[in-house]
Amino acid sequence: MFQVNENYLKLPGSYLFSTVGRKQREYQAAHPDKKVIRLSIGDVTQPLAPVILDALHKAVDEMGQAETFRGYAPDLGYEFLRNAIAENDYKARGCDISADEIFVSDGAKCDCSNIQEIFSLNNRIAVCDPVYPVYVDSNVMAGRAGDYNPMTETWGDVIYMPCTEANGFSPEFPKETPDIIYLCFPNNPTGATISKDRLQEWVDYANKNGAVILYDAAYEAYISEENIPHSIYECEGARTCAIEMRSFSKNAGFTGVRLGFTVIPKELKAGDVSLHSLWARRHGTKYNGAPYIIQRAGEAVYSPEGKKQLKEQVAYYMNNAHYIYNNLKDAGFQVSGGVNAPYIWLKTPKGMTSWEFFDYLLENANVVGTPGSGFGPSGEHFFRLTAFGSYESTVEAIERIRKMPL
Repeated sequence: MFQVNENYLKLPGSYLFSTVGRKQREYQAAHPDKKVIRLSIGDVTQPLAPVILDALHKAVDEMGQAETFRGYAPDLGYEFLRNAIAENDYKARGCDISADEIFVSDGAKCDCSNIQEIFSLNNRIAVCDPVYPVYVDSNVMAGRAGDYNPMTETWGDVIYMPCTEANGFSPEFPKETPDIIYLCFPNNPTGATISKDRLQEWVDYANKNGAVILYDAAYEAYISEENIPHSIYECEGARTCAIEMRSFSKNAGFTGVRLGFTVIPKELKAGDVSLHSLWARRHGTKYNGAPYIIQRAGEAVYSPEGKKQLKEQVAYYMNNAHYIYNNLKDAGFQVSGGVNAPYIWLKTPKGMTSWEFFDYLLENANVVGTPGSGFGPSGEHFFRLTAFGSYESTVEAIERIRKMPL
């Protein structure tokens, strides 16, 4: 008789955002007269920029002509897109990354999950706590996380790096030495950032200990302050210890279009084995490439018009973030984030647990957010709000929160 992967059975409950969505639907069904506003999932709401739509339409027309029709995309992605990425995201910032070190995919979430496949199950992973759930869950599914302790809400073989008020929501070097280190900056969920000097220390730490850093830079477009690195490859020595994942979802509104990429420098090796070659083998075997029309849309992101239009779109969401941050702070809430990231990290009032505040907020303000404990044990008594709603719904949601009894 066939058997299932028992590691899946270790996962407690459902995926965090699935639970949030289910609870919202149940409340809406029981209260059809209530207008519920979502500030939970980091899904964009503004339409695609005009220059991207133009690129999509042109590419669709090309697919309707025999002379310009395309079938399977090249393994790494089309050269026109990889060249645009290399020039604009890396060389323009002084990073030595070439086009053939860039692997185009359908999003950073898949890459963050799938990248662990090229590593041994014996590797110990270290994650920030709180953390984007995919990092841990994908390692649980692979059998690398050990057993779950429901009392501590931690996995036995995972090294947790608490990110708390005391350390400014920035991780410190763990007491145990990890093999794989997951870092995400600007951070999801806390909105915290890391200075270039501090990131350099992490690069030095990884090189010294023979560890690899999996660096999620999905929110780099939201950085506004100086000395905050947009890429880990701005740090000396990163080519020998770091893999970087990026997404077009948040900077260009591609959550429903799907496009991302992973960078693996050719110098990054485990002994004599090239991780670039391993990922290329995995990529070519399991993936047939993002559609041509989507990659042409991605290319448009780097055009002069695309840069201008997307800068305005990012500013729109950050205006929402500033509104949430300032008004909740004025109302007496303890908040952080919202400066270099589209997330506000809110401390729950009156000692409420994260899920208690979720229910209270939904019942009294008809607003949905994301409980911090869903991101890890250090997220308890915190709550994430997203700035990706419309400005009008954001204003209405915050006004409701300010008026609800506490």
